[in-house]
Amino acid sequence: MKITDHIKNANGKTLFSLEVVPPQKGIGIEDLYRNIDPLMEFKPPFIDVTTSREEYIYLDKGNGLMERRITRMRPGTLGICAAIQHKYNVDTVPHLLCGGFTKEETEYLLVDCMYLGIDNVMALRGDAMKGHQYFEPTKGGHSSAMDLVHQINDLGRGKFLHDDEACDEHNKFCIGVAGYPEKHMEAPSMNYDLKWLKQKVDAGADYIVTQMFFDNKKFIEFVNKAREMGITVPIIPGIKPIATKKHLKVLPQVFKIDLPEELITEVENAKNNEAVKQIGIEWAISQCRELLNYGVPVLHFYSMGKSDNIKNVAAELF
Repeated sequence: MKITDHIKNANGKTLFSLEVVPPQKGIGIEDLYRNIDPLMEFKPPFIDVTTSREEYIYLDKGNGLMERRITRMRPGTLGICAAIQHKYNVDTVPHLLCGGFTKEETEYLLVDCMYLGIDNVMALRGDAMKGHQYFEPTKGGHSSAMDLVHQINDLGRGKFLHDDEACDEHNKFCIGVAGYPEKHMEAPSMNYDLKWLKQKVDAGADYIVTQMFFDNKKFIEFVNKAREMGITVPIIPGIKPIATKKHLKVLPQVFKIDLPEELITEVENAKNNEAVKQIGIEWAISQCRELLNYGVPVLHFYSMGKSDNIKNVAAELF
């Protein structure tokens, strides 16, 4: 079922969903199941599965020589989606990236999604390759999520890259895209970023999932500005409970987000990471309650491979 249909069928009730990260190459899926299992009591109608782009590794060839090769440390997104659908009988949302994929490879992935009965995809440009300062399009690939949305929509309507084979209309995907309550790190302004978001929606995106945030005022302001710009699709907030003191540096550095001063002070004054974890749970509960009152369609949790703190939050809300 499409995400938009899940939202419609909920009749105004806020849904619970989560995002998981594939295990590293060579590690079995059971560890992932152990993180998903405790959250199934909250009846998520869908689970997102991230995709990692390629990266360089260096192999020691001896005599001081190093060989550079390209690899993917977390492959298998589509296989994991199929396994989760089969095990839990929920819809899955594979993430599709521009970075690291040609248009042909994207088409193959989408055709496989059709075979597997996957109705939803998340269209993302992706980050710059590790070690690169800026995003560079893959040769033969897309340079923006908007172009990726166009291809997904075209294929769902029967328009393939190199032939005119017909495709049933019911194969049209439900497409999610990313939104940034504190603007994308590369955008010169919030209004500029929202214009790009509007273009992604106009290209065929059906819903928006936001980057994590810790200040609801920024999310609500983001939603209001998006609506003023004519964006009418569902906007789903992304939630991540802070869990360690290290997150005070890591989250702003990686995701280019701000943390509220009150939260920073509480974390800095915590005796240890166990206390930080409890602070993060309580902050997320309070944050989510306010979002529930605001009427968000879904609370989407970034699990990052851990589920115990999310379970504690969800138990107070669902």
